[in-house]
Order: sequence, then C-alpha cells, then structure tokens
Amino acid sequence: QVQLVESGGGLVQAGGSLTLSCAVSERILSFKAMGWYRQAPAKQRELVARIDARGSTNYGDSVKGRFIVSRDNDKNTVYLQMNSLKPEDTGIYYCNADIYFGSGFWGQGTQVTVSS
Repeated sequence: QVQLVESGGGLVQAGGSLTLSCAVSERILSFKAMGWYRQAPAKQRELVARIDARGSTNYGDSVKGRFIVSRDNDKNTVYLQMNSLKPEDTGIYYCNADIYFGSGFWGQGTQVTVSS
C-alpha cells in the first residue's frame, strides 16, 4: 500500500508563507501525477496544484501566481510553496498520487489556517 505523509501545515497570518511536504513511500515518477488538494469547511475538495510525470504543472485559479508545486525525485517528496496566503486558503491540504489505472492514493492531510 502506498503511503503519503503530509507535513508543514500550521497557523500563519495573512500575507505569510508556508511550505508543505508530502513524503511518498514509492518512486513518485512511477505515478501519473502528484497533486495537492484542499478542503475548506463545508466545501468540496478542490485541486490546488498538480505536477505530472513530465514535470508539467497546473494550478487552481485561486492560487495561480502565489503557490508553487515542485518535487524532489531522489527524496520521493512533493512540495507546495504557498506565498501571500489569504484567509480563504484555510483548509485541510491533502497530497494525492494519481495512477494510470485506478483511483490513486491520498495522504491524511495537514491543516493550514490563515488568520486575518
């Protein structure tokens, strides 16, 4: 079973920065893509950022220009650098490993809270 462990969440003031990490138990290049999703209270889970096996990235509209997704293939770790944080960025951030066949794998999530 693939394991994904997120870390780096916490409480930060608006305008601040945080970097999340997702440590994966298998080679991340074996996956179709790695992604970060978030879920705010009473809202559906939404895509934040995604990086595919070729290194192409895409972002949710609300975070474009503020967040950067990257990976370290040797460490099998994916990062999400979050800048200029806003209160609406508050939520649980989940790491996802997308596979070519099947539903993929999820981490347990890490809480990010942005105070105004």
